[in-house]
Amino acid sequence: LALPEVMLGIVPGWGGMKRLPQRVGPALALDLMLSGKAVDAKKAKRIGLADDCVPPRVMENAARMRVQSGATNAALPWMARLMNGPLRPVVAAKARKQVAERARREHYPAPYAIIDIWANFGGDALAVPAGHPSSLEAIVASPTTKNLLRVYQLQERLKSFGKAEDFMPRHVHVVGAGVMGGDIAAVCALRGLTVTLQDQSVERIAPAIARAAKLFERRFKGDRRQVRFALDRLIPDPQAHGAARADVIIEAIFEDLDAKRALFADLERRARPDAVLATNTSSLRLEDIATALQNPARLVGIHFFNPVAMMPLVEVVQGVASTAGALHRAAAFVRHIDKLPLPVKSAPGFLVNAVLGPYMLEALRCVEEGIAAETVDAALVSFGMPIGPVELVDTVGLDIALAAGTTLAATGEQAPPRLLALVTAGKLGKKTGQGYYRWVEGKVQRTKAPHSQAPRTSDTVAEQELAARILAPMLGAARRCVGEGVVADADLADAGVIFGTGFAPWTGGPLQYQQHMGNPPIGRGPAFADRALASVQ
Repeated sequence: LALPEVMLGIVPGWGGMKRLPQRVGPALALDLMLSGKAVDAKKAKRIGLADDCVPPRVMENAARMRVQSGATNAALPWMARLMNGPLRPVVAAKARKQVAERARREHYPAPYAIIDIWANFGGDALAVPAGHPSSLEAIVASPTTKNLLRVYQLQERLKSFGKAEDFMPRHVHVVGAGVMGGDIAAVCALRGLTVTLQDQSVERIAPAIARAAKLFERRFKGDRRQVRFALDRLIPDPQAHGAARADVIIEAIFEDLDAKRALFADLERRARPDAVLATNTSSLRLEDIATALQNPARLVGIHFFNPVAMMPLVEVVQGVASTAGALHRAAAFVRHIDKLPLPVKSAPGFLVNAVLGPYMLEALRCVEEGIAAETVDAALVSFGMPIGPVELVDTVGLDIALAAGTTLAATGEQAPPRLLALVTAGKLGKKTGQGYYRWVEGKVQRTKAPHSQAPRTSDTVAEQELAARILAPMLGAARRCVGEGVVADADLADAGVIFGTGFAPWTGGPLQYQQHMGNPPIGRGPAFADRALASVQ
């Protein structure tokens, strides 16, 4: 059960804003309406949204008995009644503050409108005057609504890639129990598949099983029975016995071409003729790996993103020899585990890494010029990115970012000196506790940018210029990927960058945003750095 309208940039206009706070109290109601998240039947009963939770076979009788019993809804606790009454302005003010920490009103007007309509119009959307910024007319006319509807349509298009093929995988064999391989295996087991996880020894597989157990406990909310079932589906397999039975085989070992070739030569001998053979490589060409196979047409890419459990996108990579059937089955597998398949051609970085690389590099250049990492990240978070680019580099790992950046060497790009120095010193970001930021217990420790509480116009302008500068290489890379046929069209490029990087959904995607904004001049070099630095003095 949900009120998901906010996800499309609109408000629950048919009574939900009025009735839900009366039913479950304003705190829970605002949380559900502002997030758009759903609750299952058990939670719905627990919070008072549903009268009962019963097995489907007795649902009709239970509903009839409920109606005929004349039972009334339980009264809200006295604090919830106060929050619905005289404390309503206080609740609304706190809710606005919390929303403002996550999204700007000009980017996402709908959550602010939900709060305004509840606080000032009793939750009745039809009572809001037409000229009011929270009116249905204003919300529907907002560019954000148009773009969020577009994002929904793009998501549905990605889902469609896995629907046509009549392929129901039951067994997945994953080779490589590192962070990526282990988490791929865990997600597959979570979705009901039998998974055999291969590595050199059981001891190497054990940490992946431990991480999986924590994931299962979170997702099943402490339901020990379901956690046990999921763990039973995740089978350590150092001898690779599962490869002979698997419907899908995914390689997720370290990025070494000779090692991958040797592994696939062995897997091809073990695998069923109809099994999907896939690599999770992010930097090697499929064509180079496929030379080890007797039938190179079997190899496809199934490229996940870290953290696997959270990232919705998976790139399905077509090599020069990959068959349509193998690609369709790969996309069907991706949908089976509730991910979004994006068809891409084999090319350096595919789509997502190809656009992320220049974006992160430009952010690090800004830091080299003397702009604080906090200022850089704040500009992009303010734009609508889920995480700043410098913090993203720290999270990915400075060594990994540097290694991935070698693909840029052919275009003459040089790694920033500070990045090289940090890697040389062993300061690799989050995993070592120090990178561009200091990390304590997995949490970034940043110094707040020294803005005044009331931002000056010059602050806002400099922040927007900084964001525009750092985004420009990303937009250019997205255009280039479309032009080179890495993705079929601009819509798929927008979908991939939104769901693969978290690019601000209010824009409709990088190419949609660029089409709307045109090509404004982008400040570069020391003069730009001077303006950015001056804005925070």
